[in-house]
Amino acid sequence: MRDQTFDLVEFASDAAFAIDDNRKIAAWNDPAQRMLGYASSEVIGMDCGDVLQGSLEGGEPLCHGDCDVFQCLIARRPYGVPGCVLQHRNGERIPASIASIAMSEVARSVYAEKVIACVFIRDGIATIHASENHKLQVFTLGGFGMTIGGRSIDISKWKRKKAVTLVKYLINQLDHPVHRERLIDCLWPEADAGQGWGRLKVTMYSLRQELRAVGLSDDIVRTIGDSYLFRRDAVWVDAAAFEMAFAEGQRLQGQMRWGEALDYYVEAQQLYRGDYMEEDIFADWCAEEQERLHELYLEMLAGTAECHAKLGQLNEAIHICRKALVFDPSREHFHFALMECLLGNGSPDLALAQYRHCEQFLAQEFDAAPMPKTQRLYQQILDENSRIQMISKQ
Repeated sequence: MRDQTFDLVEFASDAAFAIDDNRKIAAWNDPAQRMLGYASSEVIGMDCGDVLQGSLEGGEPLCHGDCDVFQCLIARRPYGVPGCVLQHRNGERIPASIASIAMSEVARSVYAEKVIACVFIRDGIATIHASENHKLQVFTLGGFGMTIGGRSIDISKWKRKKAVTLVKYLINQLDHPVHRERLIDCLWPEADAGQGWGRLKVTMYSLRQELRAVGLSDDIVRTIGDSYLFRRDAVWVDAAAFEMAFAEGQRLQGQMRWGEALDYYVEAQQLYRGDYMEEDIFADWCAEEQERLHELYLEMLAGTAECHAKLGQLNEAIHICRKALVFDPSREHFHFALMECLLGNGSPDLALAQYRHCEQFLAQEFDAAPMPKTQRLYQQILDENSRIQMISKQ
């Protein structure tokens, strides 16, 4: 018997698709093909975020592994996004709005056990009433941004610019009380105690007003004695989601479950749009976290490259190693991994060239030579090339 969920998608006048409980597209209609350029055969079974590649009007990513849309649909709550930008198959960015029907528990069991929702897309911005009780989403990797209920919060229009720095600082110390003296020293280092305290009270009041204006309760920022705390349970932060995806990928990689680990690493890569609070790169208060998350990102790329290599996906592993070396060309283990992958991919000459590039960089920057194992690999490739040449001359 034909599933009525798929009929709902097929006969919809709007672009529409159905997703399952793994975020995979289960149905895709003709209007969706006309709007985004993908045929049904191309997208069925793909992650919906990989197809839509959506972002909100403020530039914050809409589609990622822990997106607000999917979490609401899993919880059987419909979700609407009044304004976003999706990517056409040809790369064109398309303004759109999103509405949805979340399948009830009964409908999921009767019609399609794994299909959790039907999603509808329209050109342009629409008026959609978002569900209540949305959690604040904060994006710290790359440009700083905040969203709630499918809408960007335009922090550029906040009355007090110091309120933006204040919320960033509190997010950086999420769920940890921050004494007012630390905040004053960060925001107004030149002010005396009396002036600083007065300015902090005004700025905190302004911050709470701005958060209240988008539907958040006052207690999202708690006052504890002479300290302030931004509640972890009231906010989703991309950096925390990145760490969770990375940690799960590491766990699965340790169990040699390469494909499953890779799924989590890909999710982590999607979240890492740039370094932590990158517009505050010279700020002392976030420097330690910037460095820590940057190191985790490079570790994640190393894990991703290994998983690809173990799965025989050498071209993908080569791409990841090169990407990591753009971030930091001093990481010799990426040079070594890249040489191995190039050799395994039938390109020993490129592997030798990579060694010479590594050797030159280390000599110029650190007056150092490659590690013994890298030198041994280089020599092995040279010896094998010599052996092949000798055989060919016989």
